[in-house]
Amino acid sequence: MADTGASHRQSARFLLLYALAAAGGAIAYVPFLTIWLPSRMTDLAGAADVEALGYVTFFGAIAASASGIVFGWLSDVTGNRRGWIFTGLTLTIGLLLMVPLAHDLWTLLGIMIAWQMALNMMLGPLAAWAGDCVPDGQKGLLGGLLAFSPALGAWSGALVTWPGLVSADQRLGVIALLAAAAVLPVLLFGRPQSFPDLAARPTARAPVDGEQIDGAPRPAAPAIRMWLARLLVQIAEAALFAYLYFWFRSIDPAMNDNEKARLFSLALTLAVPIALIGGRWADRNDRPFLPLVVSAAVSGGGMVGMALATDIDMAKGNYLLFGVATTVFLSLHSSQTLRILPRSDRRGRDLGVFNLTNTMPSLIMPWLTISIVPGFGFETLFLLLAVLIAMAVLLLATLASRR
Repeated sequence: MADTGASHRQSARFLLLYALAAAGGAIAYVPFLTIWLPSRMTDLAGAADVEALGYVTFFGAIAASASGIVFGWLSDVTGNRRGWIFTGLTLTIGLLLMVPLAHDLWTLLGIMIAWQMALNMMLGPLAAWAGDCVPDGQKGLLGGLLAFSPALGAWSGALVTWPGLVSADQRLGVIALLAAAAVLPVLLFGRPQSFPDLAARPTARAPVDGEQIDGAPRPAAPAIRMWLARLLVQIAEAALFAYLYFWFRSIDPAMNDNEKARLFSLALTLAVPIALIGGRWADRNDRPFLPLVVSAAVSGGGMVGMALATDIDMAKGNYLLFGVATTVFLSLHSSQTLRILPRSDRRGRDLGVFNLTNTMPSLIMPWLTISIVPGFGFETLFLLLAVLIAMAVLLLATLASRR
């Protein structure tokens, strides 16, 4: 196992700048996809806005899935993560600013597909860069810092919609500036310490007496378990994210949109210190997967509580439990995935495959929800999602027991 002492630790400056850059990715897409795009879709499609948004989301997810793998692999082959990140950032900002110029659905769809590809040109190499630079002994801390990403994404959405701050037409410009301000510092000032063992090419020499050879291919089974576990949790998260508004409305029609938004932001904010504590505990005790098991189990418990909720206070409490635990799980999972990827020289490509767990739920979730909610209600849907999370817990428990 790699030395995790002080001589094998990445600088705090790089970790903080990297976490800020990862948050810049969330800033680039969260307020755009959740606030600006639905509003623009209503302007262009009128009563057919939900259907039109579904088409844009569907084709955008396909573009994101393919481009995440392609650009991750290209950054592996060229060995130039920074160049791909900068180019992706530049194109992402440029396409964001082009979106208001689309005055029909087909033009908007074309720009959205190109934007998804540019965004993943930035995000894929950025994720792989962490694997190149952050030793295993700091991956828990990295996961805790990554919890800032969804929180800052939500806060940026609140900022650009603050009454009187900027006009609707100026919002995308502000989003672009915020994203650039978050990503550029690590490209300009990040000077990560080099760890040759993290980037070493695979070797054909067999290990002796259980020896772990630096750069040697690792077994694929743990990566498959991690991939499946994240997919199962992401299906639950995506379903709740998309239909949270309707579920709260079914319990309390008087609950306003601002209250829902504040509850969502609170869950993401509370997750940050918990993820940091859990990640640091994992590093110090060399138990990288146990916090994933615990957070997934708590997430499943929150989902069961939501299914059984009979009043708005019970619904809010269990949603907070689910939202906090799921955010902690996804943040820590992102960093711990870096330690179990089979090949260090194809880290970007493999993370692109892992990115499918973020995009595939958008293709699965609508059909799952449509087939269950109209006939059986949200309660049955939530119980089914809790079963999926329980399966994720079992998959990860086998990994945690080995450490």
